[in-house]
Amino acid sequence: MAQASRPAMTDNPSNRDHARRMAEKKQAVDARIKAARKRKGVLLVLTGPGKGKSSSGFGMLARALGHGMQVGVVQFIKGRFKTGEERFFRRQPGVRYHVMGEGFTWETQDRARDIRAAEAAWAVSRDLLSDPDVDLVLLDELNIALKREYLDLQQVLADLADRPARQHVLVTGRDAPPALLDAADTVTEMGRVKHAFEAGIRAQKGVEL
Repeated sequence: MAQASRPAMTDNPSNRDHARRMAEKKQAVDARIKAARKRKGVLLVLTGPGKGKSSSGFGMLARALGHGMQVGVVQFIKGRFKTGEERFFRRQPGVRYHVMGEGFTWETQDRARDIRAAEAAWAVSRDLLSDPDVDLVLLDELNIALKREYLDLQQVLADLADRPARQHVLVTGRDAPPALLDAADTVTEMGRVKHAFEAGIRAQKGVEL
């Protein structure tokens, strides 16, 4: 017995409604894209208690390298152990990579030492922020140094504002100060739903390290 022919998708009322809604959406999106004419370096902040802030930052670093851009990295807190991202990105052309931290603050237990490390890291950051040949700068865990008041926030904001017009900057770390959020062009807050560490699972290579 011959099977009954199915109606063409274009004749399906549900599909016609979907096509109409997508056409309207495309028109709205195209209009917004056309209206966005400015080109400038953007300041992005990734903050919040959830996992993935640095991971997202390094993903953007890889994206920039894929476009042949020059990038710089300064890590403010991490430094006592080797990470996969450091091993990988140090091998890539076009990367200036600086690990300036001395470990988490509960490990060092020395505020004066932490301040000296943060100030040294910011000196390196200022060199990157003043170089027009550097297209993107990742300031990893800078928010922690700002929260702990290891650096002068107003000086940091001034240096960020004075960078080359086309240079992009990405700042990571939980508890970003409100003034930095106000200065940023894009802010993403990572939320935490659950984390393996809470179940007694230690940090592991390829996931956290």
